Amino acid sequence: MQMKLKLTVVAALAAVAGLASAQEQVVKIGHVAPVSGAQAHYGKDNENGARMAIEDLNKQNITIGGKKIKFEIQAEDDAADPKQGAAAAQKLCDAKVAGVVGHLNSGTTIPASKVYNDCGIPHVTGAATNPNLTKPGYKTTYRIIANDNALGAGLAFYAADTLKLKTVAIIDDRTAYGQGVAEVFKKTALAKGMKVVDEQFTTDKATDFMAILTAVKAKNPDAIFFGGMDPQAGPMLRQMEQLGLSKTKYFGGDGICTSEISKLAAGAKTLDNVVCAEGGASLAKMPGGTAWKARYDAKYAGQFQVYSPYTYDATFVLVDAMKRANSVDPKVYTPKLVETNFKGVTTTIQFEPNGELKNPAITLYVYKDGKKSALN
Repeated sequence: MQMKLKLTVVAALAAVAGLASAQEQVVKIGHVAPVSGAQAHYGKDNENGARMAIEDLNKQNITIGGKKIKFEIQAEDDAADPKQGAAAAQKLCDAKVAGVVGHLNSGTTIPASKVYNDCGIPHVTGAATNPNLTKPGYKTTYRIIANDNALGAGLAFYAADTLKLKTVAIIDDRTAYGQGVAEVFKKTALAKGMKVVDEQFTTDKATDFMAILTAVKAKNPDAIFFGGMDPQAGPMLRQMEQLGLSKTKYFGGDGICTSEISKLAAGAKTLDNVVCAEGGASLAKMPGGTAWKARYDAKYAGQFQVYSPYTYDATFVLVDAMKRANSVDPKVYTPKLVETNFKGVTTTIQFEPNGELKNPAITLYVYKDGKKSALN
């Protein structure tokens, strides 16, 4: 009789455990960025932001559609390569993730956005800035950072209006991001009466810029604008110093606006001439920036770059839409994304009908004693 009672109790406990696990639902959120190659420092920072958000969300004991939700991240590496970006997007579609945070680069995000649209999964990028991303009008594509129209124009206004520069040479890395931000800077600079004295291009794998910098030097510009990322900008600044371009201002978008560029420039004095722009407010001016950064640094010491507060918010934006729709099904909750009004770490996030962020801020930065410092 006692044995029978024990078995009944065991069976009852097993049934309760089974019921509890049946009522917990695992929801996967994808994240894609380059976590290998020269841009891995950006990719890891982005992934850290998404991981931190997942941990924070799981502490909230969220219930959606009557089930306790456990969020998990499915992180993929696109190595900043457009083909790998599309392949990673397809892998996440096949895995039936509920939504995606990413990608980092415009060159990977643009082809991936079509894949997500075709499989009906929403993605929110906090890093890809090329305006062409939202041009197809996919209902699955959202961006929570200022695009290159704002960044390139803001830098050109500062060059012409504040610094009163007259001439500029433009170099880009031929990526969707680099060409896009350089084109906007050029168009705005010309409209402001500046003269573009030279245009050169390189690649996002190059490290030797002596030939193009020598050609630029011959034109004696007041400034160089570089459309690209910090693995190229760092060595370029070193080589500018070697060539005696030590008085030339150096402009770039968010791709060069990192703490890593100080290391990559390896003590070059030309770092003092850098003016770069980021979408969004500086951390100190973000609604939750300072407290969030302290938590991030405690968890991921020395890894902060640029975009992790945005990938953190992007993860919350997806889950906020799920909560409002009371469903984790992308078909059900995606239409709720456009109605977002979410108080994030970076700003209060609301979207235009095309998925662009409403009222995006930009911040200009310079480097003082190797440290990034906000100008506005």
